[in-house]
Amino acid sequence: MKRIISFLLCLALLTGIPCGSVQAAVSWPSNISISAEGGIVMDAGSGAVLYGKNMHTSYFPASITKILTALIVLENCNMDDMVTFSRNAVFNVEAGSTSAGMDVGDQMTVRDCLYALVLRSANEVANALAEHTAGSIEAFAEMMNQKAAALGCTDSHFNNPSGLNDPNHYTSAYDMALIARAAFANEAFVTIDSTLYYDLPPSRRNPDGFRIYPGHRMMKKNAREYYPGIIGGKTGYTSLAGNTLVTCAERNGMKLIAVVLNGHQTHYTDTKALLDFGFSNFQSLNVAELDTTYSSIHNDMTIAGLPTADLSILHIQDGSQISLPNSASFSDVTSRIDYHLADTAPADAIAQIFYEYDGRTIGSTYLIHNEEGSGATEPAVEVSTTEPITYADTAPDLAFGESAGAAAKDGLAANQGIPMAAKAVDFEPEEPGFSLHIPAGVWIGAAIFLALAALTAGLIFLKIQIEKREEAERVTRYQRRQKRLQDIGMSSADFDLLMQKKRSDSALRQTRPRKRPKKHKSFLDKKQ
Repeated sequence: MKRIISFLLCLALLTGIPCGSVQAAVSWPSNISISAEGGIVMDAGSGAVLYGKNMHTSYFPASITKILTALIVLENCNMDDMVTFSRNAVFNVEAGSTSAGMDVGDQMTVRDCLYALVLRSANEVANALAEHTAGSIEAFAEMMNQKAAALGCTDSHFNNPSGLNDPNHYTSAYDMALIARAAFANEAFVTIDSTLYYDLPPSRRNPDGFRIYPGHRMMKKNAREYYPGIIGGKTGYTSLAGNTLVTCAERNGMKLIAVVLNGHQTHYTDTKALLDFGFSNFQSLNVAELDTTYSSIHNDMTIAGLPTADLSILHIQDGSQISLPNSASFSDVTSRIDYHLADTAPADAIAQIFYEYDGRTIGSTYLIHNEEGSGATEPAVEVSTTEPITYADTAPDLAFGESAGAAAKDGLAANQGIPMAAKAVDFEPEEPGFSLHIPAGVWIGAAIFLALAALTAGLIFLKIQIEKREEAERVTRYQRRQKRLQDIGMSSADFDLLMQKKRSDSALRQTRPRKRPKKHKSFLDKKQ
């Protein structure tokens, strides 16, 4: 059934249903600059990159790594499970790095550990959570790389759960935005990350427990960096990574994610510039309310007698968004459809639709074929990727104990802390799947062929119906004759013999010679 629907969609789209205007559109806004080495602002709803700087260049992430750590723990652990701190977890950290004061043998719930991880940025807590979740830090690092790949990350490699200096631990602004997008779609993560303070339970070193606060100054209303509409975020700093910062904010129904990498004490001003640029220049739109191209096909087509009633439950996935400049309209958007779906696509999806504007991917959605017609299907948990993003780093934030890391090791200092594999030039990621482009003439010919086939099928069907009706009439006449014979007391055999005799007599009469009538003499004959 899905193959038939796919074929009908292609035919309908290429023989009369418009997919977008080719008129000149408003240029993509570009009135922004940041000081950090890399940065990005992404629409969390659509995944569209609104602005990017060196967004595919790899840098050290520092403690913003803990966003990925928290997301994996939330997806794999029970919040009430108890985490026991091993010697490796407590001491396998850099001297002077941020901690929650936990000692060997201490225990906390996963919930308490997550607050200490995200708000306090405690490195020994990151190690303990990794061991609790995967059995070892090394096994957890494998989970981190698998999760990053599933989210579409291609410029990253993670080697520890904390983000402390490691030559094999790096990411890009684009990848970090994808990770943050997934995290801020997780309600439990948002609850933890948006908390303004949290009381940790007693431990050996802190028998009375102690209160922790977020290190992100844009969340504090009494700070000059406070940003209205902020949801949360995560700071990071090491001597090699510089300042890193991830921030999520929402205004007027648009949720943005800003990432800054390798910043130079400008991480907050760069982040404000990225968010202001996004909120001032763009709008986030629900594509299901605008795009009627695909949902109207069932009203327009009947091909070769194929039933199209099932197409009435073909619809665009509800809740999917696209990002457009404020002065642009949906008529300027073009779309393409791809039938090659990833494993993370909804079970009832038959295709994925990508929307583009000014040469940029601005969002995507799924075309849903719901057998029960029960409405839109919820999006897959995995967040689909779109065009790349740019990123910038942040300045060190030491207000809450994130101190500079130890000196570079294994030759990192000589290489400025950036692994050779991380210095690849920017590139655009391949779009998933491929688009099938067939000349319009082929489809026109196919449409004519199908129309003739439909006409032929209709004539054959009509002929069959006429023959069936005539046969039914014959049966009815026979039944009526039988009833009349029964009424006069004659059997069917007697009647057939009588009819045969009549036909024989009639034939005999026709073979006998006829007597010619005598000629009467006319008046002239008599006169002669």
